[in-house]
Amino acid sequence: MKFSLITAAFGLAATGVEAVDWNYVQKSGFNYGATDNNGRCRTYDDFRNLMTRARNLPNAPGPFRQATARLYTSIQCGTANTPISAFQAAMDTGTPILVGLWASGGRGNYENELNALLAAERQWGNRFTDLIMGISVGSEDLYRSSPQGVANNAGVGATGAEIEGYIGWLRDWIRNTRLQNKPIGHVDTFTAWELPENQGVARSVDWLGHNGFPYWESNKPNSIDNARANWDAGIAVTNRIANGKRVWVTETGWPHKGPNSGAAVASIENARKYWLDVGCHQFGFRNVFWYTLVDANVDQASISFGITPRDSANPFYSLQCPA
Repeated sequence: MKFSLITAAFGLAATGVEAVDWNYVQKSGFNYGATDNNGRCRTYDDFRNLMTRARNLPNAPGPFRQATARLYTSIQCGTANTPISAFQAAMDTGTPILVGLWASGGRGNYENELNALLAAERQWGNRFTDLIMGISVGSEDLYRSSPQGVANNAGVGATGAEIEGYIGWLRDWIRNTRLQNKPIGHVDTFTAWELPENQGVARSVDWLGHNGFPYWESNKPNSIDNARANWDAGIAVTNRIANGKRVWVTETGWPHKGPNSGAAVASIENARKYWLDVGCHQFGFRNVFWYTLVDANVDQASISFGITPRDSANPFYSLQCPA
């Protein structure tokens, strides 16, 4: 059964989109924000070009053949609740997507997220929903509201109780729609997942998203030679909290340019080593969304995690994994 599902998934590009049980197909891809590195709203053409680039990266391992896309929001930047143009781009390129609902903007904004997602389901039907791997209610909201996030000035978040409520709200609204059986998750750091006040969120979801960046873990030995051990330790915490539920790698990477973080050094050589030591051991084993294909975080202008430059599809380093 799993063989036939995987065969169907890899055959999407050649045979047209078909319904696939994404719980059993471990795919790899990238994160896509709603804006570019200048803060400009990304358009349909932007998303389409990036998704096309992602699936044609030279020497990328097999799970990237139909590179997936993780979105942070379902709302097109600059609108109240219009579906994000990345949905149309995904349909036109056959790109599986992890739908995102931004959950740190308050109840009114979250309702707009739900309305945008449901509008897309009504407008495009199975053509849209067959590409959905899952739905993420929020991204690092628990971290931002935690003592660690507050100390780091990480921004506005949401509490575990709020995220639990949003998950229930989503399940109510998608009942009897084409979205009702899509696996629902939440994305956060292992330091947030392990807090007692967030265990209700872990119980409420179908899968847990793990964001892990050993580069930033400057409170411990964090040179590139320690990266694999630090990665393993962090995801082991999320695995324990998941208690048998699937854990998806929703963000990880190593910068090829930027300031030192403790003993961690940003360089092309180290970014390539991290891809080999951490990435190649995850691709095909879990759903992985690498950070990132092209830099787009306006708050991180001095650091670059992008695998390719903005104006070129040629990676900064080889993406080939050992056989």
